[in-house]
Amino acid sequence: MIDPRNVDLHEIARRGDTEIMQVFLEAGQDPNVQNEKGFGLLMLAAYYDEEDMVELLLEHGADPNLVDGSGNTPLMGMAFKGQTGIARRLLEAGADPGIANPAGATALHFAALFNQSEMATLLVEHGADPEAKDAEGRTPAMLAQEQGRDELAAQLARGES
Repeated sequence: MIDPRNVDLHEIARRGDTEIMQVFLEAGQDPNVQNEKGFGLLMLAAYYDEEDMVELLLEHGADPNLVDGSGNTPLMGMAFKGQTGIARRLLEAGADPGIANPAGATALHFAALFNQSEMATLLVEHGADPEAKDAEGRTPAMLAQEQGRDELAAQLARGES
């Protein structure tokens, strides 16, 4: 029997090795286990664009709203990177676009900050609040404007998806 304490499940998730992960999940491994930095398996699989691993983890009960050690969710990571396919799947699985990290930033703030227009549209379509303010009082439109992303700023200011 393999002792899960001797296996780096987070590396397995990051690599997208679904066959090995499935064995552990079927043996009762918690899909929401976090490493020393608070990264969950789903966060790493999503961040490294491992769609099949994301699906496997969600099928086995991974929480799409599990925050890491910095208070960020997998959806925030997808907004930063612009990975709309995985973001869509996370939203379907119940990811909440309104969760804010300790700095008050939501996934939509990340999309605005990193000029991810398609992501911003997806998030607004799924209920993200374009008027949400971070801890410094900035809306996503204000962040986009600060970055010189005038078109995205205007889109967000209008609340368009």
